[in-house]
Amino acid sequence: MNKSVLKILKKVLLHLSFWFFVWFFFSSFFSVGSKNENFIFWFSTILSTIAIVSSYVFVYHLIPDFLIAKKHKQFVLYAFYAAVFIVCAVLMTVAFGFVFFYNLELQQMPALIKNPGVILVCVLLIIALASAFKILKHNYKSLDEKKTLENKFLQTQLQLKEQELKFLKMQIHPHFLFNTLNTLYGFALKKSEKAPEMILKLSNLLDYILYQVDKPLVLLQDEINHIEDYISLEKSRFQEGLHITFNKAIIDDKLEIAPMLLLPFVENGFKHGSQIDGVVKVKINIKVDKNELNFMIENSAIRKEGSKKGIGLENIIKRLKMLYQEEHFLEALQEEKLFRVNLKIPIKNEE
Repeated sequence: MNKSVLKILKKVLLHLSFWFFVWFFFSSFFSVGSKNENFIFWFSTILSTIAIVSSYVFVYHLIPDFLIAKKHKQFVLYAFYAAVFIVCAVLMTVAFGFVFFYNLELQQMPALIKNPGVILVCVLLIIALASAFKILKHNYKSLDEKKTLENKFLQTQLQLKEQELKFLKMQIHPHFLFNTLNTLYGFALKKSEKAPEMILKLSNLLDYILYQVDKPLVLLQDEINHIEDYISLEKSRFQEGLHITFNKAIIDDKLEIAPMLLLPFVENGFKHGSQIDGVVKVKINIKVDKNELNFMIENSAIRKEGSKKGIGLENIIKRLKMLYQEEHFLEALQEEKLFRVNLKIPIKNEE
């Protein structure tokens, strides 16, 4: 059998069970003090019919079309009309029993039925329960739909973020590769004996930036190893014209960071470093303090008015904002003969 048919049958059975319970409640409650079973049966049946009609009018028309739609004036107006109908219907039901079952003898009627207020409260209570269930069901459905939409929105945002990160990585790859190949080209022109060693280190760097960088996280030690390879390439290029200091204070060799996060800063320091007194000075400090990585690089640089950040540096700044939002600290200072970058990011330990 079709699932939709089963769902409808289940709903019909649920409604029939509820209204049978209502009828049973009316017949049991209003039979107190009365032995006229025929009257109680018809009275409970008519009263249940009034409750059924009124409840469905509220549940399937007044509440969804006016109350939920925030047409409050129309809802109040039609609710008033419905209340008038309910009062008239209850009074007519009492009159029906008074005339046809008790032959206009008021004293023979059960005490509860002689009080229309009690009957109205019972009918209105049933309508209120049905209406409250409808409103709760609507609110639950609305919350569920809102949560679904929020999840879809967050999923879309995550996909966009991943695509943007991939795009930034794609920009960093050729930029970094271009600068590294330029270094190798310089050695090729000099026919240096160190060229084979440089090619090996360049091969390691290429493997890192082309394959390892696609991982969400890499070992911090791997990033440091490739920084050292890059420094070695630059030492060969600058020869005596380079003075570099590289300090490392790593607590755990299982610490992880996003790939290619520090290397572009190092590459930028060499690329834009200026010779002062015939020497390019570069100082790098990497320190891990609890769950925070402190990275500092400074290079000799002559201040140039109107100078702009390189593409690689701009992209790495964007990556930091996307990866760490407000949890990271980045400071770039240009002094008279020095350019310094300070970076602090939260760091994870590989489980």
